[in-house]
Amino acid sequence: MAATLSLPIIDVSSPHRLSTANSIRQACIEYGFFYIVNHGVDDEFVTEVFHHSANFFSLPLHHKMNLARNEYRGYTPLYAENLDPTSPSKGDPKESYYIGSLEDTTSVQLNQWPSEGLLQNWRPTMESLFWKVLTAGKELLSLIALSLNLDEDYFEKIGALNKPAAFLRLLHYPGELGSCEEIYGASPHSDYGMVTLLLTNGIPGLQICKEKFKQPQVWEDVPHVKGSLIVNIGDLMERWTNCLYR
Repeated sequence: MAATLSLPIIDVSSPHRLSTANSIRQACIEYGFFYIVNHGVDDEFVTEVFHHSANFFSLPLHHKMNLARNEYRGYTPLYAENLDPTSPSKGDPKESYYIGSLEDTTSVQLNQWPSEGLLQNWRPTMESLFWKVLTAGKELLSLIALSLNLDEDYFEKIGALNKPAAFLRLLHYPGELGSCEEIYGASPHSDYGMVTLLLTNGIPGLQICKEKFKQPQVWEDVPHVKGSLIVNIGDLMERWTNCLYR
């Protein structure tokens, strides 16, 4: 059984921004993961989001395949992805649904949506989630800039937040699929972007490896913290900080 990891919990609404930025810096150096609270995405809305997500994934497969992923938007079925190309498995046992940036008007039309008749109020709920999490992400990036001894509007000034390549991704892990072999819902991987903001609903399964280059790798459970977003530093941020944040 994996050990449970105690990650920092950081209040991003605190008026003491330099202190908050210092806490983020320490978390990014030591773990590359941390929780943020008071981020603007309220619990009642999160419950609604998970309800709508479950409604989509419970649809018959033919309805979901009508929205099959194209241009990195839409539905991917079980085993369609394998995040670890060295793995001999047939793919990761998860379903996902990709929604691209709503802020980039040149590509927003590429998004696919279930009809209102099929899933009532689904699209506006997911659009609202996108904007709420994007707002939280931009605020987080201003604190990350401070944590790097930069102006807090640094990423905005250099244009990094102009038409951000932000994706919303819904995930469904069916669980036990009848196999006795060791199964990863998502194979071991690192995220390639700046940061990932992860919402969870209390179902365990997320694990992280703090020292990815050490062998054997040690994986630790990340418990659910009600009202939080889990922040994961991505490969791009690791590269930008010359592996200080990882």
